[in-house]
Amino acid sequence: MTVRVRRVYDPPEPDGGPRVLVDRLWPRGLKKEAAHVDEWPKALTPSTELRRWYHAGEGSFEEFARRYEAELAAPEAAGALDGVRGRARAGTVTLLTAAKDVDHSHAAVLARLLGQG
Repeated sequence: MTVRVRRVYDPPEPDGGPRVLVDRLWPRGLKKEAAHVDEWPKALTPSTELRRWYHAGEGSFEEFARRYEAELAAPEAAGALDGVRGRARAGTVTLLTAAKDVDHSHAAVLARLLGQG
């Protein structure tokens, strides 16, 4: 199982597998054709409240990750997570985000959770 995290602005990699956008909002300045997104499961994205809380600098990445994991336990999110996990078992999946710091983003949390399944 291989799960990669890349910026949505990066070009597709030949061996990157399906490209899954995991941001709630469409990335600024990017045309849909240029993104090469195969799937956009909005149920996997952090809630607007959690996203705003984290970007306001009110908490640590660890606290954000804990809260986000709790959101991912909701039925719709858990089902979407299982769907991506199934594709990852079949081959490489690339999670896409517009975040500048992908290592401290919700995409990194998702990649870790997917790697545990």
